[in-house]
Amino acid sequence: MSSYKPARHYISFGIVALALAGFSGWLGLSWAPAFCPAVLFFLTAALLLALAFRPVIQVGEAYIEVGKRLIPWHDVRRVDRTGWISPLVVKLTLFDDEVITLIYPGEVDCCKHLLRTLRQMATAATIDGVPYRQYWGELLGAAGDAPLLASAPRYRVLRPEDEEEVERLYFLLKTVGHIDSGSSGPGGAGRNSGDER
Repeated sequence: MSSYKPARHYISFGIVALALAGFSGWLGLSWAPAFCPAVLFFLTAALLLALAFRPVIQVGEAYIEVGKRLIPWHDVRRVDRTGWISPLVVKLTLFDDEVITLIYPGEVDCCKHLLRTLRQMATAATIDGVPYRQYWGELLGAAGDAPLLASAPRYRVLRPEDEEEVERLYFLLKTVGHIDSGSSGPGGAGRNSGDER
Protein backbone atom coordinates (compact mmCIF):
# COMPACT_ATOMS: atom_id res chain seq x y z
CA MET A 1 0.00 0.00 0.00
CA SER A 2 1.30 3.45 -0.95
CA SER A 3 0.69 6.49 1.25
CA TYR A 4 0.51 10.04 -0.08
CA LYS A 5 0.89 12.69 2.62
CA PRO A 6 0.54 16.44 2.10
CA ALA A 7 3.82 18.26 1.45
CA ARG A 8 5.32 19.96 4.50
CA HIS A 9 5.91 23.27 2.76
CA TYR A 10 2.17 24.04 2.92
CA ILE A 11 2.46 24.35 6.71
CA SER A 12 5.51 26.62 6.40
CA PHE A 13 3.87 28.86 3.81
CA GLY A 14 0.66 28.96 5.85
CA ILE A 15 2.52 30.08 8.98
CA VAL A 16 4.39 32.77 7.00
CA ALA A 17 1.12 34.03 5.49
CA LEU A 18 -0.46 34.07 8.96
CA ALA A 19 2.48 36.10 10.33
CA LEU A 20 2.17 38.57 7.43
CA ALA A 21 -1.56 38.84 8.10
CA GLY A 22 -0.83 39.69 11.74
CA PHE A 23 1.82 42.24 10.77
CA SER A 24 -0.49 43.87 8.21
CA GLY A 25 -3.29 43.95 10.78
CA TRP A 26 -0.98 45.64 13.27
CA LEU A 27 -0.07 48.24 10.63
CA GLY A 28 -3.77 48.66 9.94
CA LEU A 29 -4.28 50.03 13.43
CA SER A 30 -2.38 53.16 12.45
CA TRP A 31 -3.00 53.10 8.67
CA ALA A 32 -6.40 51.69 7.64
CA PRO A 33 -5.53 50.58 4.04
CA ALA A 34 -3.17 47.95 5.52
CA PHE A 35 -6.24 45.93 6.53
CA CYS A 36 -6.73 44.92 2.86
CA PRO A 37 -3.48 42.91 2.61
CA ALA A 38 -4.11 41.63 6.15
CA VAL A 39 -7.40 40.06 5.00
CA LEU A 40 -5.77 38.64 1.85
CA PHE A 41 -2.86 37.18 3.83
CA PHE A 42 -5.30 35.68 6.34
CA LEU A 43 -7.37 34.01 3.61
CA THR A 44 -4.20 32.69 1.97
CA ALA A 45 -3.00 31.32 5.31
CA ALA A 46 -6.35 29.64 5.91
CA LEU A 47 -6.25 27.99 2.47
CA LEU A 48 -2.64 26.81 2.83
CA LEU A 49 -3.22 25.40 6.32
CA ALA A 50 -6.42 23.68 5.16
CA LEU A 51 -4.41 22.00 2.38
CA ALA A 52 -1.62 21.10 4.82
CA PHE A 53 -4.04 19.17 7.02
CA ARG A 54 -5.79 17.23 4.25
CA PRO A 55 -6.17 13.53 5.06
CA VAL A 56 -3.55 11.04 3.91
CA ILE A 57 -4.40 9.19 0.69
CA GLN A 58 -3.56 5.48 0.74
CA VAL A 59 -3.63 3.40 -2.43
CA GLY A 60 -3.99 -0.36 -2.18
CA GLU A 61 -4.55 -3.18 -4.67
CA ALA A 62 -8.32 -3.31 -4.07
CA TYR A 63 -9.23 0.20 -2.94
CA ILE A 64 -8.20 3.79 -2.35
CA GLU A 65 -8.53 5.20 1.14
CA VAL A 66 -9.08 8.95 1.63
CA GLY A 67 -9.11 9.70 5.32
CA LYS A 68 -11.58 7.19 6.77
CA ARG A 69 -13.39 6.53 3.48
CA LEU A 70 -12.62 3.39 1.47
CA ILE A 71 -13.42 3.45 -2.24
CA PRO A 72 -13.09 0.07 -4.02
CA TRP A 73 -11.49 0.38 -7.46
CA HIS A 74 -14.35 -1.49 -9.14
CA ASP A 75 -16.75 1.26 -7.95
CA VAL A 76 -14.84 4.00 -9.82
CA ARG A 77 -16.44 4.69 -13.21
CA ARG A 78 -14.60 7.88 -14.24
CA VAL A 79 -11.24 9.49 -13.45
CA ASP A 80 -11.21 13.08 -14.68
CA ARG A 81 -8.27 15.38 -14.19
CA THR A 82 -8.79 19.09 -13.76
CA GLY A 83 -6.24 21.75 -14.69
CA TRP A 84 -4.60 21.52 -11.25
CA ILE A 85 -1.48 19.38 -10.99
CA SER A 86 0.00 20.78 -7.75
CA PRO A 87 -2.07 20.59 -5.68
CA LEU A 88 -3.56 17.71 -7.63
CA VAL A 89 -7.32 17.90 -8.10
CA VAL A 90 -9.01 14.84 -9.61
CA LYS A 91 -12.71 14.03 -9.89
CA LEU A 92 -13.70 10.41 -9.28
CA THR A 93 -17.19 9.40 -10.40
CA LEU A 94 -18.55 6.28 -8.70
CA PHE A 95 -21.04 3.70 -9.98
CA ASP A 96 -23.96 5.56 -8.34
CA ASP A 97 -22.96 8.86 -10.07
CA GLU A 98 -21.50 10.27 -6.85
CA VAL A 99 -18.61 12.60 -7.66
CA ILE A 100 -15.70 12.75 -5.23
CA THR A 101 -13.21 15.57 -5.64
CA LEU A 102 -9.82 14.24 -4.61
CA ILE A 103 -7.39 16.96 -3.52
CA TYR A 104 -3.77 16.05 -2.90
CA PRO A 105 -1.40 18.88 -1.89
CA GLY A 106 1.94 17.23 -2.56
CA GLU A 107 5.17 17.76 -4.43
CA VAL A 108 4.81 17.89 -8.21
CA ASP A 109 6.48 14.48 -8.70
CA CYS A 110 4.26 12.88 -6.06
CA CYS A 111 1.17 14.43 -7.64
CA LYS A 112 2.11 13.02 -11.05
CA HIS A 113 2.80 9.61 -9.53
CA LEU A 114 -0.56 9.58 -7.72
CA LEU A 115 -2.39 10.62 -10.90
CA ARG A 116 -0.73 7.83 -12.86
CA THR A 117 -1.54 5.32 -10.10
CA LEU A 118 -5.19 6.38 -10.06
CA ARG A 119 -5.37 5.93 -13.81
CA GLN A 120 -3.73 2.51 -13.66
CA MET A 121 -5.75 1.07 -10.78
CA ALA A 122 -9.22 2.19 -11.93
CA THR A 123 -9.53 -0.57 -14.52
CA ALA A 124 -13.33 -0.26 -14.81
CA ALA A 125 -13.24 3.49 -15.41
CA THR A 126 -12.96 5.87 -18.30
CA ILE A 127 -9.96 8.15 -18.01
CA ASP A 128 -10.65 11.72 -19.09
CA GLY A 129 -13.52 10.33 -21.18
CA VAL A 130 -11.41 7.60 -22.86
CA PRO A 131 -12.02 3.90 -22.06
CA TYR A 132 -9.32 2.35 -19.88
CA ARG A 133 -7.91 -0.12 -22.41
CA GLN A 134 -7.90 2.44 -25.20
CA TYR A 135 -6.23 5.01 -22.95
CA TRP A 136 -3.37 2.67 -22.09
CA GLY A 137 -3.05 1.52 -25.71
CA GLU A 138 -3.85 -2.12 -25.18
CA LEU A 139 -4.88 -4.11 -28.25
CA LEU A 140 -8.28 -5.69 -27.83
CA GLY A 141 -7.46 -8.67 -30.06
CA ALA A 142 -10.53 -8.18 -32.23
CA ALA A 143 -10.31 -8.36 -36.02
CA GLY A 144 -10.98 -4.65 -36.27
CA ASP A 145 -7.79 -4.00 -34.35
CA ALA A 146 -5.51 -5.67 -36.91
CA PRO A 147 -4.66 -2.35 -38.62
CA LEU A 148 -3.42 -1.06 -35.26
CA LEU A 149 -1.02 -3.96 -35.01
CA ALA A 150 0.18 -3.45 -38.57
CA SER A 151 0.77 0.23 -38.05
CA ALA A 152 2.57 -0.19 -34.71
CA PRO A 153 6.13 1.15 -34.90
CA ARG A 154 9.00 -1.34 -34.91
CA TYR A 155 12.04 -0.63 -32.81
CA ARG A 156 15.55 -1.88 -33.48
CA VAL A 157 16.71 -4.18 -30.67
CA LEU A 158 20.01 -5.39 -32.11
CA ARG A 159 22.75 -3.72 -34.09
CA PRO A 160 22.89 -4.71 -37.79
CA GLU A 161 26.01 -6.88 -37.28
CA ASP A 162 24.31 -8.66 -34.35
CA GLU A 163 21.24 -9.30 -36.49
CA GLU A 164 23.45 -10.92 -39.15
CA GLU A 165 25.06 -13.15 -36.50
CA VAL A 166 21.64 -14.20 -35.16
CA GLU A 167 20.43 -15.01 -38.68
CA ARG A 168 23.59 -17.06 -39.36
CA LEU A 169 23.15 -19.03 -36.13
CA TYR A 170 19.45 -19.56 -36.85
CA PHE A 171 20.23 -20.90 -40.32
CA LEU A 172 22.91 -23.21 -38.88
CA LEU A 173 20.49 -24.50 -36.24
CA LYS A 174 17.82 -25.04 -38.87
CA THR A 175 20.13 -27.12 -41.07
CA VAL A 176 21.27 -29.26 -38.09
CA GLY A 177 17.74 -29.91 -36.92
CA HIS A 178 18.28 -29.89 -33.16
CA ILE A 179 20.81 -29.08 -30.46
CA ASP A 180 22.65 -31.94 -28.78
CA SER A 181 23.47 -30.83 -25.25
CA GLY A 182 26.21 -33.46 -25.03
CA SER A 183 28.24 -32.01 -27.89
CA SER A 184 31.03 -29.83 -26.60
CA GLY A 185 33.29 -29.38 -29.62
CA PRO A 186 32.94 -27.82 -33.01
CA GLY A 187 32.39 -31.25 -34.52
CA GLY A 188 29.19 -31.72 -32.51
CA ALA A 189 27.09 -30.09 -35.20
CA GLY A 190 28.54 -32.43 -37.82
CA ARG A 191 27.81 -35.50 -35.69
CA ASN A 192 24.24 -34.34 -35.16
CA SER A 193 23.69 -33.90 -38.87
CA GLY A 194 25.22 -37.33 -39.52
CA ASP A 195 22.92 -38.91 -36.96
CA GLU A 196 19.95 -37.32 -38.65
CA ARG A 197 20.88 -39.01 -41.89
